[in-house]
Amino acid sequence: MKPFTLYSAVILFFLGLSTPVLAADAAPDPIILGQGTNLAHWLSQTRLSGEKRRNFITEKDIAYIAELGFEHVRMPIDEMQMWDEQGRRDEDAFEILHNAIRWSLANDLKVVVDLHILRSHHFNAEDKPLWTDPAEQEQFIDLWRSLSEALNGYPTATVVYELMNEPVADDPEDWNRLVAKAFAAIRELEPERTVVIGSNRWQGAETFDELVVPDDRRIILSYHFYEPFIFTHYKTSWNFMKDYDGKVRYPGMSLSEEQFQALPDNLKQELERFAGKSFNKQALLELMEKPLRRAKELGLPLYCGEYGVFNAAPLEDELRWYRDVLEIFEENGVSHANWNYKSDQFGFVGLNGKPIEPIRDVLVGK
Repeated sequence: MKPFTLYSAVILFFLGLSTPVLAADAAPDPIILGQGTNLAHWLSQTRLSGEKRRNFITEKDIAYIAELGFEHVRMPIDEMQMWDEQGRRDEDAFEILHNAIRWSLANDLKVVVDLHILRSHHFNAEDKPLWTDPAEQEQFIDLWRSLSEALNGYPTATVVYELMNEPVADDPEDWNRLVAKAFAAIRELEPERTVVIGSNRWQGAETFDELVVPDDRRIILSYHFYEPFIFTHYKTSWNFMKDYDGKVRYPGMSLSEEQFQALPDNLKQELERFAGKSFNKQALLELMEKPLRRAKELGLPLYCGEYGVFNAAPLEDELRWYRDVLEIFEENGVSHANWNYKSDQFGFVGLNGKPIEPIRDVLVGK
C-alpha cells in the first residue's frame, strides 16, 4: 500500500464536496503515468445500467488496485453512456465518473479519462461518420468542451485527458486534422492539462510514423499492443479469429506455411502476416520500434494504454507473453495499462470479484 501523504489528506478533505474543487496547481512536465489498469465495461462497452452499473466497480476495487502497486487507472467512457442524443449529460454516469476520479486520487492513483466510443465512431464499425461529416467532428470537440467544464477542477498533475480511443481513419491526415482542432479546443480551455494522443488505425504501433503531434510539452504519446494478434485474440468471438481452429503458442510459431496454405481464403487474407513467423521478446520489441523511436525524437512520454491476452490462449504461454511485454516496457521507460481490470476475458479480476491470480501476479511482478 502506498504511504499516506499530505497530498492524500488534501484530496480526502475535498471528497465530500459535490463538485470538484478548482485546482491551482500546474502539471509537471512531463507526467509519467507508470503502471496502470483499465476500468473497462463500466462507463464504456456495457449494457449495465442503474445500480448494476454503479456497483460494477466500487471504492474497494480502487483501493485494491492501489494496494497492488498500480500507479494509475485508465477510465474509458462512451458518448452514449455519458450524454443523450441532445448532448445533455447523464447525471448518474457523471457521478460515477467523479466518484472514480475522487477514489483514485484519494489512493494516490493518477487518472486517464479516455473518450472511448462515439456515436459517430466505433473502431470496428464499417460506417464512421466522424471522418466525413464536419458536424460530427464539431460534436466530438463539443464533447471535450463539456468534459472540460465538468473536470477542469481536478489537479492537472494527476488527471489527464485521452483525446480518443483507437481512431480508424482510411486517410491518416483525417485523424491528424482532427487532432489539431480538438487539441486546440482543449488547450484554449485548459492550458496546463496533459493530453494523451494515440496513433491512427486502432492506435497501432505500425502507424505511429504517420501521426502529426502538436508542438506542446504537455502531451503523452500512446499506442496499443496486441501482437501477435493470432495469439492475443485466440478464439475471440467478435472478429475473424472465431473461425481459426488451429493451436497457438508463445514464444514460437503459431502458423506454419503448411498450415497457412490449408486455411480458407477468408482467413488467409487476415492471417497471412503470421505465416511462417516466430515471435519472441525481440520480435515484440521490433514491432514497437516506431513509437519508441518517435517518443525519443520528440522527447515526450510514451504510454501503452492497452495490452493483453484473451483467456483462451494457453495459460503458461500467456504468462510468458506478459513477462516479455512488461520487460520491454520497463527497459524502455514506457508507462502502460493492461486491458483490463475486471473481466472474464482479459481481466485479472473475474466478474465474480475474485482475483485471477496467475494473471494478477505476473502483472504485479510476483
